[in-house]
Amino acid sequence: MTDLDIQQLIHCVRGQRVILDRDLAKLYGVETKRLNESVRRNIKRFEGDDFMFRLTKDEAESIASRSIFATLNKGRGSNIKYLPYAFTELGVAMISSILNSETAIRVNREIMRAFVSLRYLANSPIPDNYNSLCEEIRAIKEQMNDILADQNDINESVRAQLDAISDALSELQGCNSAAKVRRRIGFKRNSEQ
Repeated sequence: MTDLDIQQLIHCVRGQRVILDRDLAKLYGVETKRLNESVRRNIKRFEGDDFMFRLTKDEAESIASRSIFATLNKGRGSNIKYLPYAFTELGVAMISSILNSETAIRVNREIMRAFVSLRYLANSPIPDNYNSLCEEIRAIKEQMNDILADQNDINESVRAQLDAISDALSELQGCNSAAKVRRRIGFKRNSEQ
């Protein structure tokens, strides 16, 4: 797994960058249940919200692409029974001390690199072209507002012209109908001729 793939698993919750227990379990190649059991056996290492915390239902739903509580999936073990734990950078570092396998060590290095690169991006200065892009966007918005205002004026002008044409046609129809004498439709009787 690359640094970018891991960065996509990092979420911002309560002002901290975290990885969920299920994502960590996938990275380490273990079941979420087993990861959480290891954490509970060493809970003193994880005391405090700066290491890990359990998400609220709203937080879990906002992270998930769909509501994880709305419907039950078919199949055993495919539904979330407990709210997930969120591990901060410190919590992930602490996990490396309780999981001692080659995979855990390798994955932990990649996770730490991902956290560091995110920290670097967050602390890096805004690029020089950012301000010029903001100015261009502002200018485009003003142009669009001017175009929409002009179009609205044109629409009102066209509407007034169409109303005038309609009124003129109504008057012409009224004059022509009064001037015409209508002949009766049908057969003529001998007495009418």
